[in-house]
Amino acid sequence: MASPSTKPDEEARKAYEQFRAKVARTVYLEQLSPQVTEAVIKSAFSQMGKVEHVELLPNHVMPSANLAQAALVEMETEKQAQAVLSTLSDFPFMMSGMPRPIRAKQAWPRMFPSRPTVPGKKPIEFRWVKPGEQDYDKIKAMVSKANEQQSERVALIKAQMKVEEQLAHEQQKKLTEYYKRYGIIDKSVGDGTIPKLAACYGINLADEI
Repeated sequence: MASPSTKPDEEARKAYEQFRAKVARTVYLEQLSPQVTEAVIKSAFSQMGKVEHVELLPNHVMPSANLAQAALVEMETEKQAQAVLSTLSDFPFMMSGMPRPIRAKQAWPRMFPSRPTVPGKKPIEFRWVKPGEQDYDKIKAMVSKANEQQSERVALIKAQMKVEEQLAHEQQKKLTEYYKRYGIIDKSVGDGTIPKLAACYGINLADEI
C-alpha cells in the first residue's frame, strides 16, 4: 500500500505528464497582428486539423491595451501540430492585415502562463532587494534601462498598429471593389449580356474559356 506522502507525488507526476503531452501538440505563433482573434486563428488552422484550444498571450509591454502578438494553438494530436509547423515553414502565412508572414515553432513548457510544477523541483524563491544591500545599485540601473527599452517598444508597437490598421483598411476596400466587379460579371452572365456581346463581336466563349 502506498504511503500518504507518495500519493501527491504520483498525482503531480501524472499531471506533469499530461501537461507535456499537451505541449507536444501545441504550436507557438508569433508576429501576429493585434487584430488577430481566437476565431480567426481557429478558422485558419482548421484546414490543417482540429483546433482544441487557442490561448492569446498578452503583450506585457502594453498590458492595458489588451493586445496579443503571440498565441498558443493546441491541436487535437501531435501529428496535426507537426503538420501545422511543416506547412507554415514551407509557405508564407499571413493573418488579418499583417504585412509579413507569421512565424510558428514547437511550443515548450515555459511558454505556458499556467503550468504544473516539475515533480521534485524546488520552487524558485524571490525577495526584494533593499537600498544598501549588495548589488542594489546594479539592479537599480538594470531596472532603469529596462524601463527605457519598454518606452521604445511601446512607441514601435503603436507605429506598427497604425500601419496595420491602414493596411487592413486598404485590403477591405480592395475586397469590396472585387466583390462589386464579380457581382457585375455574374449579373451579366445571368441576364445574357455577355453571350449577346460575344455573338455580336464573333467571339466563341468556349474557345476563350
